[in-house]
Amino acid sequence: MIGLWGLDPAQPVLGRIRRILRLDHPLLRPFARAIKMVLPKSLLGRSLLIIVIPLILLQVITATIFFDRHWDTMSRRLNAAVGSEIGMVLDFMAAYPDPEEREWMFALAYGRQQLAMRFEPEADLPGTSPLAQDDDFVARTLYSSLAEHTDLPYQVDVIDDKTLEIRIAAPDGLLTVEVPRKRLFSVTTYIFIGWMTVSSVILFAVATVFMRNQVRPIGRLASAADALGKGRDVPNFRSEGALEVRRAALAFTRMRDRINRQIAQRTEMLAGVSHDLRTPLTRMRLQLALMEGEEGTVELTEDIAEMERMVEGYLAFARGEGTEETVATCITDLVDEVVGRMRRNGARIDLHTEQPLTVPLKPNAMERCLANIIGNAHRFGQHIAVRVGVRDGHVEVVVDDDGPGIPPERREDVFRAFFRIESSRNPRTGGTGLGLTIARDVVRAMGGDIFLENSPFGGLRARIRLPM
Repeated sequence: MIGLWGLDPAQPVLGRIRRILRLDHPLLRPFARAIKMVLPKSLLGRSLLIIVIPLILLQVITATIFFDRHWDTMSRRLNAAVGSEIGMVLDFMAAYPDPEEREWMFALAYGRQQLAMRFEPEADLPGTSPLAQDDDFVARTLYSSLAEHTDLPYQVDVIDDKTLEIRIAAPDGLLTVEVPRKRLFSVTTYIFIGWMTVSSVILFAVATVFMRNQVRPIGRLASAADALGKGRDVPNFRSEGALEVRRAALAFTRMRDRINRQIAQRTEMLAGVSHDLRTPLTRMRLQLALMEGEEGTVELTEDIAEMERMVEGYLAFARGEGTEETVATCITDLVDEVVGRMRRNGARIDLHTEQPLTVPLKPNAMERCLANIIGNAHRFGQHIAVRVGVRDGHVEVVVDDDGPGIPPERREDVFRAFFRIESSRNPRTGGTGLGLTIARDVVRAMGGDIFLENSPFGGLRARIRLPM
């Protein structure tokens, strides 16, 4: 039975909690997908996000506590002090109505408390709102504080950015008080916010520099692994960075050495075996030449020829994975050279190249690969078209023919060693079944691949894709 949250009630509680934290249930999966689309994809971006989110939360919590406690408390105390002073002046005015004494008191208030006061006898409050600007935090706080110190009607207005004006309806006239804003507001608020912002920017910049230095070795390791997968040498790679990254780099270096050693051993073994087989095959061919005319010699001669073709296939396979270095090569010139050689052998080939393209590859191995692909098209088709261009950031060599083609369900099989499609390919001229195997092996060793598709000519299309 599945519960409301898409979880099995019989599942342990810790397992349910883990699924919820991973957003791994039907109700939260859309939310998880949306988060993944927004989050940065790079390790540097995610690392900085891990640093920035706690930093922002800390700043928000600190600012909230500061505004709720410090700023609010300080503002209330400053406004209460001004309100108390104005209340004291009102009490003094009620006790001493003499104008000279009031002027002396106004002068004292201005000199001591920076409160500019003037009194207009028999005047009334203007017919405006008691609080002219309700969106001004300082004016709103002062308006609330005055209620604690006087019962007389009053108004609060904002004259400019530095001064507020209070009008109080006294029993015998109108008292106007101009209050400097600096007496009602603490400038430490801006200083605190400024230092908080500046320190956050500095910490973020320092974290970015340190994280970039930590992520850079990982990027170099990824580039080295990609280059190795494309058959390119990585001579200047060295381990650096954090301990875990150094261990990964050391493991990569050992893996690279083991792979190169295994390839070299396999190449030497295949080349040695194939070379050693040539000697007995040559002796057998000489013996059969001396036995010309006897029964069975024709069949044995054909078998020996087939074995020699297989030996040549082994040698080609060994050379394809040999120790040839990867160099920057103009593939358009390489294709033009192979096509020219095929044309001299009677092939009808249309060649179209978009522009000169230089690609890191093994020239000799790539030349054999192209000769194999184009040779197959010439062997089984009458008309061939070869195109070289750039598609989706890759260099593509497309070879089309009008031959019998290969059924879609058998296209992957032809890349297996010694596999031949007897029904559509002549077994006498179809080789040993290693041609496409060698071709794909060569291309994949350089980080590319070969795909077989339907040709617009009705035959087979071979698409060779190589990284730039």
